[in-house]
Amino acid sequence: MCTSFLLKASDNGCVYGRTMEFGIPLKSMLMVSPRNYSYQGIGIDGKPGTGLNWTGKYAAVGMNALGVSIYADGMNEKGLMGGMLNAPFTAQYQDVSTADSAKSISSIQVLQYALTNFATVDEVKAGFAKIFVNCSTVPEYNNCTFPLRYCLHDAHGKSIVIEYLKGELVITDNPIGVMTNDPAFSEQLNNIGQFANLTNVEQPSPVIDGVTYRSPSSGNGLHGMPGDFLSPSRFIRALFLSKSVPTSYTAIEQTNAAWHILGSFDIPSGAITLPASNPYGGGAGGIEITEWSVVADNKNMIYNVKMFETTNIYTFDLKKIDVNAKDFQYYKLDKPQTPIYVN
Repeated sequence: MCTSFLLKASDNGCVYGRTMEFGIPLKSMLMVSPRNYSYQGIGIDGKPGTGLNWTGKYAAVGMNALGVSIYADGMNEKGLMGGMLNAPFTAQYQDVSTADSAKSISSIQVLQYALTNFATVDEVKAGFAKIFVNCSTVPEYNNCTFPLRYCLHDAHGKSIVIEYLKGELVITDNPIGVMTNDPAFSEQLNNIGQFANLTNVEQPSPVIDGVTYRSPSSGNGLHGMPGDFLSPSRFIRALFLSKSVPTSYTAIEQTNAAWHILGSFDIPSGAITLPASNPYGGGAGGIEITEWSVVADNKNMIYNVKMFETTNIYTFDLKKIDVNAKDFQYYKLDKPQTPIYVN
């Protein structure tokens, strides 16, 4: 499971927040890729180099998964940012022929292709209309296809969702900036109307036959907002929480707000226990946790990560990136909890 949202700042910046949940350890590390790196596209046979090879135009930073040099989440030097989200019930990729394999990439390479090639979501739209995404299997993922959807946000505040539904590319403008998992994005949008009563504005206590029945506390405007971990429920919660943040906040203030919103989606150990047969379990039984959370600020070009094991926040400044490095750089985010003692 995953939850993502966008907060627009008063100083023309945008802040993107997301959680990454999965049923097996993703063993993610922070990964940095330089400009002009030669990428090998994975073709229909699952082998690097048999697909669409490309030279990256932009440097990027983000989180990888399963020890593979791909971005599960990230931001590039132009402020394009986003992530991949699990969609096992809806993701169905294009039926790519052998002849078109060299024009295709794997489902796990979609975000990497976007971040290393494009600066805006409009460029992403045009670029993905020219290539194929195949359903090749991933050895590190039990030799199965990774069923994913993708959210992207640019420095102008525009957002899109990329889906592959029934073998067709579907790119949808995302006016609310929110995305979770299944069902399809169009169904998630249609579901919003069922929560027309929700508001962040405190409502007056009802008066019945001259008697006032007071609310037990503040917060009655969002009474009835779903609090479970189902993806439609998280979608509605992310929508109303993100849209409640004051629009006067700067990008730095929105970064702080994003961390507090993400707390609403943090899955404690044991709250979700998955059998191996569950598609969100990654082919193994066990508990699903929030393995890591990200807050990215494309105004100040800061990419922040918090891992499950500690409350440490790791910060990467893209303004200091070595864009001309020769290879990828990896950072293992495993420092022990760092207490700050107050006398």
